[in-house]
Parts: sequence; structure tokens; C-alpha cells
Amino acid sequence: MRKASINRKTKETEIKIELNLDGSGKHDINTSIGFLNHMFELFSFHGSFDLKLQAKGDIHVDYHHVIEDIGIVLGKSIEKALSERKGIKRYGFASIPMDEALAQVSIDLGGRAFLVYNVPFEGLIKDIDISLFEEFFRALTNNAKITLHINVLYGKDLHHIIEAIFKAFAKALKEAINISGETLPSTKGVL
Repeated sequence: MRKASINRKTKETEIKIELNLDGSGKHDINTSIGFLNHMFELFSFHGSFDLKLQAKGDIHVDYHHVIEDIGIVLGKSIEKALSERKGIKRYGFASIPMDEALAQVSIDLGGRAFLVYNVPFEGLIKDIDISLFEEFFRALTNNAKITLHINVLYGKDLHHIIEAIFKAFAKALKEAINISGETLPSTKGVL
């Protein structure tokens, strides 16, 4: 089983994550932000990842620190759970429609951190600025050491757009972590 458990405490946040990449979609999520809870429940379910996530922070200031720090800890958890990355498929892709919105996510677990985030929308979901999700995925990408391309082709409802992204990310990650051999998936011999 590819598992990780990471706790991170700063003056702004306290994040605890237990992740099992080979799980069945069980989740226990409490971020104190309803919409964020919903997104991680979707991530867990659609990727079949077992995820326990507890997050506390200075949400009385705004949501930036909590959302970004969850990205840091989830990224570190993915990195730790993947360990040497031997035998993984390495690449994954998903295109997910959510009513009028369409999100596509491509992922490379090759050990190089890079984010492309083409989400040409602005606004609030309840009181969450959706630009914070770019910060979340940047923190996750840097700490998981993955290349991640997120493209939203179209959409209108911001909830649907972000939901499609999280579902596509879960599906693409699940595909990329599948075991397809016994060696490192690289002609260089290292990732």
C-alpha cells in the first residue's frame, strides 16, 4: 500500500493528512470550509484514494493560508506515498464535463514540478475567491514534484468549473499512479 501521513503546523495553519493512494475512496474531511470539504470528498471518491484531512487556520483573515497549506501537505503526501515511483504508469489524463463546464487535466509524475493553469474565470464561490485554487495547485505541484496542466475549455458556473477540475485531477492522478511495470518509467533511469 502506498500511504503517507503528514502533519504541518505553522503560526497560520495546522494541517493533518493521511493518504492511501491504493484505497477505496473512504474519506474524513474537515477544513472548516464547506466548499473545500466537498472538493476533497470528490477527489477522494473519484480517485479511489482514502483521505483523512483535518485543517485549521486563520480563516477569520481569509482562506488563502488554509487552501495553500493544504496544497503543500497534500503534495508532500503524494510525494511520500509514491516513494521511488517504480513501475508507475507516470502519465495520466482526464477530461471531465460538469454540466456546461469542461476541464482537462494532464499529469506527469516524473519528478519535475511545473504547473500550467488555464482557468480564464474570476469570481467568488460563496466567499471563496476561485483564484485561490491556482495557489492550491501550485503548492501541490511543487511539493509532489509533478507536472500538472489544468485547462478549462469552457463553463459558466464557477462551482461546476472547480468541481470539474478536482474530478479531472483525481482521475488523471489515479491513471498516472497505476502500476504498469517494475522499473522507473524513464529512459534516463532516474526520475
